[in-house]
Amino acid sequence: MHFRLTFILLALAFNVAAQYQTRFEKSGGKQTPTYEEGIAFYRQLAKNFAQVQMQEKGLTDSGRPLHLVLYSKNKVFDIQKLKAQGKAVLLINNAIHPGEPDGVDASMLLLRDILVNPAKFPELDSVLVAIIPFYNIGGALNRNSTTRTNQNGPEEYGFRGNARNYDLNRDFIKSDTRNARSFAAIFHELDPDLFADTHVSNGADYQYVMTLDYAQKDKLGGPLGEFNDKVFLPYMYKHLKEAGFEATPYVNAYGQTPDKGFVQFPDWPRYSTGYAALFHTIGVMTETHMLKPYDQRVRSTYAYLHGNIKFLAAHRKALLKLRRETKEAVKTQEKFAVSWQVDKSKQSTIAFKGYEPEYITSEVSGLPRLHYDRSKPFTKDIPFYDTYVPLDVVTRPEAYVIPQGWHHVTGLLRLNGVKMNALEKDSVIQVETYYIEELETPKQPFEGHYWHTSVKLRTEKQKLTFRKGDWYIPVNQWTNRYIVETLEPKAVDSFFKWNFFDTILQAKEHYSGYVFEDLASELLKKSPELKAKLDEKRKGDPEFAQNGNAQLDFIYRNSDYTEKEYMRYPVFRVVK
Repeated sequence: MHFRLTFILLALAFNVAAQYQTRFEKSGGKQTPTYEEGIAFYRQLAKNFAQVQMQEKGLTDSGRPLHLVLYSKNKVFDIQKLKAQGKAVLLINNAIHPGEPDGVDASMLLLRDILVNPAKFPELDSVLVAIIPFYNIGGALNRNSTTRTNQNGPEEYGFRGNARNYDLNRDFIKSDTRNARSFAAIFHELDPDLFADTHVSNGADYQYVMTLDYAQKDKLGGPLGEFNDKVFLPYMYKHLKEAGFEATPYVNAYGQTPDKGFVQFPDWPRYSTGYAALFHTIGVMTETHMLKPYDQRVRSTYAYLHGNIKFLAAHRKALLKLRRETKEAVKTQEKFAVSWQVDKSKQSTIAFKGYEPEYITSEVSGLPRLHYDRSKPFTKDIPFYDTYVPLDVVTRPEAYVIPQGWHHVTGLLRLNGVKMNALEKDSVIQVETYYIEELETPKQPFEGHYWHTSVKLRTEKQKLTFRKGDWYIPVNQWTNRYIVETLEPKAVDSFFKWNFFDTILQAKEHYSGYVFEDLASELLKKSPELKAKLDEKRKGDPEFAQNGNAQLDFIYRNSDYTEKEYMRYPVFRVVK
């Protein structure tokens, strides 16, 4: 009788699974669904299973809404209620680069299997699974078979750029796109404990199907960084190996072959994992290998996502507690690193499984070209440079003050959960003011911006009048890392570096030299300090001493007639 019941249940499960068979399965692992097919699949699951809910969550640049699919075993979809029940949250983001659709298929298969065979997923008693089926909808609609030139399947796929040709995995901090703004709203509603962003890697050839590009331990910082490095990652590598997909860190070996070692990819806040780290969420970009068959890549992504669920069930209490403690500690953290560089004096060692690189004669040019010989696999201990040290460190101010005119900045702060207070009346406040002394800007744009580098600052203490309605932003919040890393101009992905304040870099008023000559002469007579400063500049700079226009401009810049706003950074620090 028991055998018969088991047989009936298996037969029913098989029939249900057949009903929800995906294009990937029907094609023998060679095809991925269109956007419309994928959304229809999730709609069908949400219609037929009470444990699934599909929501529309804001627009994307394509004009279509971003969808969020939730799996909740107890059929409760109120996020705050689920968190109060102690549930952990896994957020999976797919098709940020739609030419890399491995996660699209893996997520469809995983959710289908969860619904058809719930007994195989007991971990979901304590885990909420949230899936963004297609993040880059515009790119998913732009299907082709050629743009992923080096990739081994699927037969058709989407395009990397979104509907406005943005690479969305460079847009999390600057949020130029509707996609990024809708994602931020989802992210903060869920406040995920683990975040997975599914990709396919370009670059060197090696034996692994799966590599992991994860939150950098030093940037994630403190006990959470230690937990990521010593608990989470070892668990995932072990799980993947047992699932038949031994993995390694993302092979960031640009300009060299990986057998000599490589540097951990830095997850700046422009990227998904770097953005997640600002809010104390452990994030990983899964990077399957472009040359491996599509079905293997999808299966390895499936294994990774299943491993995330199992990890959360096993370590949920420890991770939730650690995140709560980290959020509390950052409220009073005094020092913040805002830019980083790799420490080449420190390294880990990886037993790396690659192929022997060699240089053979190119049939195209007749010159030497790189070739990986797959008949010569190797396992070598190689250096992995995974330690970063701070370049710039700032002390937390008591607050920042931002004039209300910079609403595009304060709007992003508000979107990302930052609490701000509008001044109730005109107020004089003692502040630290930054002046931009030097910067470098490239000739070619990057993702719609001319990203500033080599920023040098001068700081002055001033008493300034702010108007009613200007924004006072206390730096005593669990979002402090986001606040500091966006508002400090030297931070690697600050709003300043992304050109949010470029209008201050251009003077709006000036003077006519022949008229200002007489006034400049009077200013020197009235101010011995200014004259002494000018004389000192002449003595130390012979070229300046021979340039009358430069001297006139020097007097102007050091007088009350100069523009107060020119090169003055319009985010002011209130210090204790």
